[in-house]
Amino acid sequence: MTMNDLVKLSTSKDILAYLTEKFPACFVQTGSAHPLKIGIFDDLASRLADDPMVSKTRLRSAVRHYTNSWRYLRCIKTGAQRLDLDGQPAGTVEAGHAEHAQQQLAEAKAQVAEKKPVSERQKSVATTAKASPKAQPKRSHVNLPRASKSKPKAAPVKSSPTLTAALSSSLKLGQQVMVKVANNTLSGQISEIDRNDLQVQLANGVTVKVQFDAVYLVKQEC
Repeated sequence: MTMNDLVKLSTSKDILAYLTEKFPACFVQTGSAHPLKIGIFDDLASRLADDPMVSKTRLRSAVRHYTNSWRYLRCIKTGAQRLDLDGQPAGTVEAGHAEHAQQQLAEAKAQVAEKKPVSERQKSVATTAKASPKAQPKRSHVNLPRASKSKPKAAPVKSSPTLTAALSSSLKLGQQVMVKVANNTLSGQISEIDRNDLQVQLANGVTVKVQFDAVYLVKQEC
């Protein structure tokens, strides 16, 4: 086979398989990956400069694919030994690089998780529902007692309070009164007395200013 007969590798998968054959101490296809030397691409480009099987552009893409894989990101831990193309020690993983790798891994997993739930969760729910439908409770025929025909006793009618106009001279702070606000008569407590009007704090906590002729005392009828 001549040089012209060789076909350059075009996919990252094929290039990584080729790199695993040429540099088995550095690249792996199965099992745990090894942290690579900083600048490993430059070493590869130099070693494979005259290799007709790999172009520099495809090589860069394949290395990026390898170092972004979950298997590789998992091996980037603080203090882990980095290896060169021949499997020789080439520095250790720094804390910052390890944190960045773990962040990349978490983001990659999150992206995958976001794509799956809608379709897969619905399939799972539908499958579960078909496989184990909820048992419908059987209707039992029970002889219920007949309703009594006797009419319920009417509740005693409470006597309604009678409102009497309050005299300004008889009002004092803290006194419970009824006041007319708009079309409603509300209960409250006098919180301030002025010359021409007074302030009443209603039961709901709101304070209103009213004139004396809008204030009433409650007289309970027997």
